Amino acid sequence: MILDRFTMTDQVAIVTGAGRGIGAATAVAVAEAGADVLISARTAEQLDEVVTRIEAVGRRAVAVPADLSDLDAVAGLVDRARDEFGRLDVVVNNVGGAMPRPFLDTSPGRLEQAFHFNVATAHALLRPAVPLMLDRSTKSGGEPGGSVVNISSAMGRVAGRGYLAYGTAKAALAHYTRLAAADLSPHIRVNAIAVGSVATSALDIVMQTDELREALEAGTPLKRIGVPEDIAATIVYLSSLAGSYVTGKILEVDGGINGPNLDMGLPDLA
Repeated sequence: MILDRFTMTDQVAIVTGAGRGIGAATAVAVAEAGADVLISARTAEQLDEVVTRIEAVGRRAVAVPADLSDLDAVAGLVDRARDEFGRLDVVVNNVGGAMPRPFLDTSPGRLEQAFHFNVATAHALLRPAVPLMLDRSTKSGGEPGGSVVNISSAMGRVAGRGYLAYGTAKAALAHYTRLAAADLSPHIRVNAIAVGSVATSALDIVMQTDELREALEAGTPLKRIGVPEDIAATIVYLSSLAGSYVTGKILEVDGGINGPNLDMGLPDLA
């Protein structure tokens, strides 16, 4: 059965930024596919709600509240996964982001922060995860090894005013994905998703008015804003046997955009 290739029975996944939005939807999706999940985010109450949803589908969840801008805290998730589950098969680097700013308001410090939160955190988690994932892969008698999915953005490949720090950092994460895939083949696959406009808290300011929402939808070829489950389903594909012949790729899950689908109205510099 082809659907059997989309199962993740008894695998173990780490999902960061899992308190809400794409991270929460992903944690529940991989659990529905059969995995146990270690989830982490800043807010314990949000994580508790996700744990309840995971346990409702019969899988085990471990919540680790943490400030994931702290690289030591990110790396510590691997030790916790080892202690709780004894193995690690899937890593989803979902934590990240940066607020849009005009060019002259984007200081070097803001640029460094964007790289730290979007790229350094991913590496801080993946580096200690690799030995544990390889241990599972090399002991599994030739089964497909581990999978890593990094959450990049459409703004990492298209140009739009205001996204200098965010777009540059997400572009760096996309190329990090390609380079890591080369380093970690053949046992660990590394892919990324270039996410378009998805209805999460990051878009709250847009969703507050019909005018802005309609403009965002009108600028998207599929004429809708994405939902977290659109991304979660792609992560299940990339993390399961269904995606076992895919590595070093950036999947564009963005409604078909080839440019920013909302003009932030930033004026020309004078």
